[in-house]
Amino acid sequence: MIKERIDIENIDGQLFEIKVVEPENSKPASFTHYLHNHTNGVSQFYKKDALAFVKEILKKEFPTNEITDKVAEDALQYLIFDLNKSVPFPAPENPKFKFIDLFAGIGGFRIAMQNLGGKCIYTSEWNKEAQKTYRANFGDIPFGDITKERVKNYIPHKFDILCAGFPCQAFSIAGNRKGFSDTRGTLFFDVEQIIEKHRPKVVFLENVKNLVSHDKGKTFQVIIEILEKKLGYKVFYDILNSMTHANIPQNRERIFIVAFDPKQVSNYSDFSFPDKISLTKTIHDILDNDKKETKYYYSKEHKYYPELSKTMKNKNTVYQWRRVYVRENKSNVCPTLTANMGTGGHNVPLIKDNFGIRKLIPKECFAFQGYNMDKYVLPKIADSKLYMQAGNSVTTNLIERITNEIIRVL
Repeated sequence: MIKERIDIENIDGQLFEIKVVEPENSKPASFTHYLHNHTNGVSQFYKKDALAFVKEILKKEFPTNEITDKVAEDALQYLIFDLNKSVPFPAPENPKFKFIDLFAGIGGFRIAMQNLGGKCIYTSEWNKEAQKTYRANFGDIPFGDITKERVKNYIPHKFDILCAGFPCQAFSIAGNRKGFSDTRGTLFFDVEQIIEKHRPKVVFLENVKNLVSHDKGKTFQVIIEILEKKLGYKVFYDILNSMTHANIPQNRERIFIVAFDPKQVSNYSDFSFPDKISLTKTIHDILDNDKKETKYYYSKEHKYYPELSKTMKNKNTVYQWRRVYVRENKSNVCPTLTANMGTGGHNVPLIKDNFGIRKLIPKECFAFQGYNMDKYVLPKIADSKLYMQAGNSVTTNLIERITNEIIRVL
């Protein structure tokens, strides 16, 4: 039978060949979401497109066979049992809560939530390279552009927590909608729409520290106003540092917003952000000691080498190249990882090791965000894309500590 001649590796080989990242095709994402949610009642939201996708695959693989809905459904059921064989971070078998992962990036929220018993039932990320990294580690292909109504329509009706590390944009204060500042044209507007439609118990947002002062504070004011006054949520927010709150030696300040629906979570006032904890890890708990590929080292002929060599004397910290000079991080931790560090940006992290002066390798950057690099898989894509993904990510340990406080309240 056809189902006995097909396996998940066979399917995987074609997932990114059949228009996976084209804006109008959500069938591959539906396929993986169906497989991951076959036991929890959520699969109904994905079944139609999952069947269509499997039929598309089977017709390509077995052109002489008649591929009926029954054949496709048999193949789907067969594939379910093969699902978690090669997934580094499978979902918990008996989940305690359900969440959706918006602007998912490479899965920092997901790892933290899964570690505490959460089940991801929907994920969205438009960047095709990030989709590959996400797929390699969780077995899910994220849905694409969340600003599209058809992409939002795949979100299942019931879930407990909405997670989103949404990009920051200025809002227009010129017009008002029902007395509230207008967020249309921004990505927060899409988050707002999803909250209003689905009413999760908790909304968990992350953003850059500067969100608070963005556009003279107007942007942040609008976000809080929408959550509290329009949507009726009870909001808590704080700026936390990975270095002081997650035992990760990276100086990374981010703002976190946690909002509860008081109708579903009556004891919302019990919530508090986690306290500071001691930083016991050093950069040497994260850095690799082995000699790296030549491409990561600065040669003595490089035009910046004299300046680097003159300044970089300490092997116990991470330096930054700041356009025309080198800055030492006096706290002996990694400076904030940024999305532009792999594209010639001025925040490239540098270290001095036993073999010379070099850039951090992508694997180290992911480790500085809390990823377990004994398990986490980096796909074969350009280093510049991996650097960007690490810089855009959340610190998973800090997300897990905040999530633990959310669960305590729930």
